[in-house]
Amino acid sequence: MMIAEQHKLLIVEDDERLAELISGYFSRAGFSVRALSQGQQAKHECTDFNPSVVILDLMLPDTDGISVCRELRTFYQGRILVLTASGSDIDQVVCFEMGADDYVTKPVEPRVLLARINALLRRGPMLEANEVHHTLQFGGLMIDDEAKTVTLDGVTVPLTTHEYELLSLLAENAGSVLTRDEIYSRLRGIGYDGSDRAVDVKISRLRKKLQDDGHEPQRIKTIWGKGYLLVPSAW
Repeated sequence: MMIAEQHKLLIVEDDERLAELISGYFSRAGFSVRALSQGQQAKHECTDFNPSVVILDLMLPDTDGISVCRELRTFYQGRILVLTASGSDIDQVVCFEMGADDYVTKPVEPRVLLARINALLRRGPMLEANEVHHTLQFGGLMIDDEAKTVTLDGVTVPLTTHEYELLSLLAENAGSVLTRDEIYSRLRGIGYDGSDRAVDVKISRLRKKLQDDGHEPQRIKTIWGKGYLLVPSAW
């Protein structure tokens, strides 16, 4: 069974022609699709429709996509893919900081967009009820795989979905270096192209939330020229 057959897609895009093109293509691929042209409607529609993925235009007529992304992340746990004509590195970094899972620059072929979304969906959903759950613990750090929660010295650490998945990946490979390419491929299903800063941004946010020194990190170390390492004994 195709991934697409199991999922719902919400498109927030004011370009009517593009929205129709994407809607038609994804409907034929098996998605249940709804489309909006106003960013202010996204919160209500996410609550009502509960999509697996949101395609979010960065420039909307009533508000900006970054603000919409930030608002959605206060309650929405699905995937958010930002689709925009802006190729700015700053916009890209801000989108990831606000909780976006992917960032695609227009123009883009629908088949490429489908591949990117299917890659996002391969990261989830959360474990099925009959799968084995486990807890990882390093000193005061505890990662509860069943509850999808993280505590540090008994205090809950609020993480986004992709921050949690990144930390879990590092913890499962504690003591071993993971390259950016490995992290990128494991979490998004596509290769790291050498310029995307999504992994670096997420590592930086994780360090801040886990009380790790951003200038001289001891818990999640940067191994220059190689990648990142979670230090088991540093907690």
